Amino acid sequence: MKKSTYIWKNGQLINWDEANTHVLSHALHYGTAIFEGIRAYNTPNGPCIFKAKEHYDRLMTSAKLIYMTPTYDTPSLINATTTLIKENKLDSCYIRPLMYFGYGEMGLNPGNNPVDCIIAAWEWGTYLGEEGLEKGIKCKISSWNRIDSRIIPPLAKSAANYLNSGFAKQEALRCGYDEAILLNSNGLIAEGPGENLFVVQDNKLYSPPISDNALKGITSETIIQLAAHLNIDFEYKSIIRDELLSADECFFTGTAAEVTPIREIDGVIIGNGKRGPITEKLQSLFFDVVQGKQTVNSDWLTKV
Repeated sequence: MKKSTYIWKNGQLINWDEANTHVLSHALHYGTAIFEGIRAYNTPNGPCIFKAKEHYDRLMTSAKLIYMTPTYDTPSLINATTTLIKENKLDSCYIRPLMYFGYGEMGLNPGNNPVDCIIAAWEWGTYLGEEGLEKGIKCKISSWNRIDSRIIPPLAKSAANYLNSGFAKQEALRCGYDEAILLNSNGLIAEGPGENLFVVQDNKLYSPPISDNALKGITSETIIQLAAHLNIDFEYKSIIRDELLSADECFFTGTAAEVTPIREIDGVIIGNGKRGPITEKLQSLFFDVVQGKQTVNSDWLTKV
């Protein structure tokens, strides 16, 4: 990871290497932390944060779902993020806010522990590789099922949830694939370990609904909005494995992955085995929008 100079913690900028927490912090032992993944892009107007409000509002929702009272609100966290980016002199970056139950009492109930908050920002390219953006990636249907709301709230971006994602990712890599696709407990497509999934069939766009335990993705919501802008029909739909393998196109979306085509699943070639035309149109428009080359909604970019 490429270091920046500062990390914001509990209202102060501190040196990157001094951003420490106690080894008995509650979150380290019990996974009681929530986070976001956000990007700022270099635009003709300087660095701009993409959908900052939506991301921090979702952080507030995650806090509610794990019974955490946030120590900061959305506007204050946006202000802290812009300050952090300026002080680190970053033109574009990945942003990781994290709220967690800190050092205090041990035991499963974190209620008497302080809630700490940090924001880090650093240079980080696309998660699944630049080549993947153009040529697509190979995926494996995971043997691990996606968590559901009878176990842990899947709409919360909590640290505990991502142990499930990590198992799926590691299994895919060990088997020679780039990424995993998780099914829910009913055998329906849910999502990738850190991405939402889209399918194109007969020039129409589909994605699993949150009722199938997909995360309510902000990048995925953006793709749906961009599809409407391009007059591409979209529908939330439960998807079975057969529909995935027989699709004309498939792609992932996410803050880290951005818009990444899927060319192969479990050795089955998807479509023509490369980035499809609808994926390419949406991907191209997405990058034009986040880089300030084209405006679909002026509220999506927050200038630093």
